[in-house]
Parts: sequence; structure tokens; C-alpha cells
Amino acid sequence: MKRLILIGAVGLAIVAGATFWQTRSAPAPTAELPMGAVNAQEAAEVDISSIQEMSIGNPDAKVTVIEYASFTCPHCARFHSEQFKDLKADFIDTDQINFIYRDVYFDRYGLWASIVARCGGQERFFGIADMIYDQQRDWIGDGQDPVGIADRLRKIGKVAGLSGDQIEVCLNDNDKAKSLVAWYQQNAEEDGIRSTPTLVINGTSYNNMAYGELKELLEEELAK
Repeated sequence: MKRLILIGAVGLAIVAGATFWQTRSAPAPTAELPMGAVNAQEAAEVDISSIQEMSIGNPDAKVTVIEYASFTCPHCARFHSEQFKDLKADFIDTDQINFIYRDVYFDRYGLWASIVARCGGQERFFGIADMIYDQQRDWIGDGQDPVGIADRLRKIGKVAGLSGDQIEVCLNDNDKAKSLVAWYQQNAEEDGIRSTPTLVINGTSYNNMAYGELKELLEEELAK
């Protein structure tokens, strides 16, 4: 289980550097690792009203499941290839629950992946997210080639139906990057998130678990 480190005094300028600038050859990321969260005062000063909750299922359901996950977390990728598929078939597609996905940013690569996934809006988010998780090892590689990682994320976005221009606009939106990091920080602090994946079911937090346990919890909540 990957640990979530909340860095308390990292300036927002580092987030602006997490998006892309143009070079003569190819667009290249500029931020250095680690890409940390902002402190509470800084986060409070950032406008996060433009950030959309990514949700599927029944918004009026009596049970809401919030998943906190990072696109660079291997345990999160495993959750989406295993438990999430059953969860979607049994509870989301049947409109029994409201499912919300919330980003966690351990590093700049997770932020970039989130920006690409969100670039197509609510309709395309979960499809692109599935592709990013399914190809996690391929697009991250050894983690030492930021330009290559950026290009592979661009490719995923294009395969998902986004245009090249659309992707570049999203990746170069510094204000959105700042808002995403502040939004993540506020959510993580409010819900006491310390690792990923974490599930918050009707306000109660749970660590990653086998699908059988998750199904039992959800059935108990639905029966109340």
C-alpha cells in the first residue's frame, strides 16, 4: 500500500511547473520531484470551484463510495483491474451506489495523468482512467524519462478520442493544475487519507480489501 505524504509548506509555484512548456524538439515537463501538496493556508487561497467531481452510478443512491487513488500507484492499478470491475458490474451499473473517484498526487506524473484523464470531461474520464491504469507500467516505464512519459500519456489521450490540440490546452493550463493540487490536499485532509487506494463508504474510511469484503460492506449499508 503506497503511503501518502502530505507536504506542509510547498509553494504553489512548483505546481505551475508541473505543466508543460514548448522546446524546439518536443514539449517537456519542467517540475522536479517530488510534486508536493500545498499547506492549508495556500490551499484555502486557491479557487477550486472549477474542479469537477468524477462520479458514476446513481447520484441519489443511499450509499456513496469515494475512492482515493493515484494513477502512479500499482495497488490502485490492481484495484481497478480486479475489485473495481466487479464493483461496477454489481453495484454501479445497477444504480445501487454513487461512486466518486478522487485523485491523489504522489508525484508530477500522477498529476499529468489526471490532467489527461480529465481533459475529456465527465463522459470520457472513466474510460481514459481505465486505459491509464491498464497501461500503467508501459507509460511510466522506469520513471526516469519525463518527456517519454508525457508523450505516452498524450498517446493514450489521442487513442481515447482527444485531439492533440485539446490535450495541449489541458496540459498547459497552470491554473487548473494549481486548483487540482489544492483540491486534492483539501479532500485528503478532510477525509484523513494516508494511503491509496482508500475507500470512504458513507463517511467511513477503509483500506484496500478483497472484493468479497467490499461487497459485504456495501450490502450491509444498502440494507440499513
